[in-house]
Amino acid sequence: MKNVIVTGANKGIGFATVRAILEQHSNAQVLLGSRDTARGHTALENLCRINPDWARRLSLLPIDVASEESVMAALDSVQSTINAPLYGLVNNAGIGLGSTDLREVLEVNTFGVKRVCDAFLPLLADGGRVVNVSSASAVHFVGQCTADRQAFFQNEAVEWSDIESLVAEVIAYQQAPRGWDDLGMDVDNAYGFSKACTTLYTLSLARKNPHLLINACTPGYIETDLTRPSAERQGVAPAELGMKSPEHGTLSIMHLLFGEPHGSGHYYGSDAKRSPLDRYRAPGSPEYRQRDDGLFAH
Repeated sequence: MKNVIVTGANKGIGFATVRAILEQHSNAQVLLGSRDTARGHTALENLCRINPDWARRLSLLPIDVASEESVMAALDSVQSTINAPLYGLVNNAGIGLGSTDLREVLEVNTFGVKRVCDAFLPLLADGGRVVNVSSASAVHFVGQCTADRQAFFQNEAVEWSDIESLVAEVIAYQQAPRGWDDLGMDVDNAYGFSKACTTLYTLSLARKNPHLLINACTPGYIETDLTRPSAERQGVAPAELGMKSPEHGTLSIMHLLFGEPHGSGHYYGSDAKRSPLDRYRAPGSPEYRQRDDGLFAH
């Protein structure tokens, strides 16, 4: 059995990903990660109502990615119940679209991904897959940065310590009177910044783990608890703003988890095609390739 962990899986894109794995891969067993245990059990019940046979390939993994204690407890649980290496890890848990609470957003979207990877990467078999769910908001964020900042967010040689230093710099800037420095970034875009850091971390993590396939992707503009408030504020249906169903958001995730991606350390669009890190590539447009200098070109 291919053992796969999906965090933030009791609803939205995470739930749809678990369902897609169970539907499309009869040799896969899924650990459904959920911060809220009650909601996690409800998600399991809903999946088993769809197909009762899935119950034997499905289990709940209580995990709050913002808590080191919770992540370590989840690791202990997996080590005591799974007798085979992990095949895949999908870091889907995320918060904060539209939020200005930088620390809270980073704790889940960036540091949460790091906590989970630190804990579970040693359990992955050679050739195992890691999919970090990022966002086109990261690309928009980087695209609005100054040239030197854009180069930073595209440099796969960056260390985690460099990312931590940048986070500390941004937090200090937010807490200080404005005007003392120009960071060359829209530091009020907490969500975009957190996802840009996560995508960059993905590139660095892939470089340090050549025995694994580690990539990031955007699921697209999907109707979830994060995006739905935008439609509600405008008094329109989510579909009128171009939002698609959570099922549409699994395409790139499933490709990176079970397909044949172009190696490791890349960012993919919602159509499962490689995309640049500094500018938006619309689904269906030509795929990007990497130049010798590490930047992207058609």
